[in-house]
Amino acid sequence: MLERYVATEELLAAGAPVGAHWIADRQSAPLLLRYGTEEQRLAFLPGIARGEVFFCIGMSEPDSGSDLASIRTRAVAVEGGYEVTGAKVWTSYAILPIINLAGEHDFNEIALDRVFVPANRLVGGEGDGWRQVTSELAFERSGLERFISSFQLLVELMRCAGPDPDPQIAEAVGRMSAHLWTLRRMSLSIAGMLQAGETPNLEAALVKDLGNAFEREIPEIVRLLALRRRRAADDRFEEVLAETVLHAPSWTLRGGTREILRGIIARGLGLR
Repeated sequence: MLERYVATEELLAAGAPVGAHWIADRQSAPLLLRYGTEEQRLAFLPGIARGEVFFCIGMSEPDSGSDLASIRTRAVAVEGGYEVTGAKVWTSYAILPIINLAGEHDFNEIALDRVFVPANRLVGGEGDGWRQVTSELAFERSGLERFISSFQLLVELMRCAGPDPDPQIAEAVGRMSAHLWTLRRMSLSIAGMLQAGETPNLEAALVKDLGNAFEREIPEIVRLLALRRRRAADDRFEEVLAETVLHAPSWTLRGGTREILRGIIARGLGLR
């Protein structure tokens, strides 16, 4: 997990296109390592490592939001395996597109109508799905992607501000950098817990909630400071700002809405 953290940080900081491999690499592979059979590991893990096998996960459903306890999709045992019927939403790179503010459709909906799944593709024990799927959440919520989605905008602000920035811009950059470094230390600590085989769901929820607040704060602050910056000749600043503003609303949804996360945090801290 720590080696992956280093590679992931470099890819995300550079804005690399990692979305297609993201789910398989981040959480499906660790799930198979923990709960899968040896046959399942040999069937999928080498392809994931080579970037040839793609995964998407079916957690959220229409009308359920982040309430995973209210899902209605069911698997019925049949000869040789199971038939799965239901619908899933926010499934990346699936079938029915959900258009976002940028006119794109990273998120999609998928409908399952008696889809046959062989018995040898059941991961873990029958009836253990809730425990297994919630064990993935620490992988999903604690990583760098929860607080550096708008990192390129911060970089562009610093580039445009130059070596002698306006004092107000310098103060804002210093404050945002301090927040970024603190979140990184928290996230790295959780990577160490995952490396040790722990399941730090509470800690991951904290990073996700604080990280989302931070990465959505960056475009808001930068928009207020935009008039004070020094315009570059090949101004990429406006392009990155516009792109960030369009995508920012979705960041609080990914990995669980912040309202749900705060409930988890409150319960974990004994506040409710």
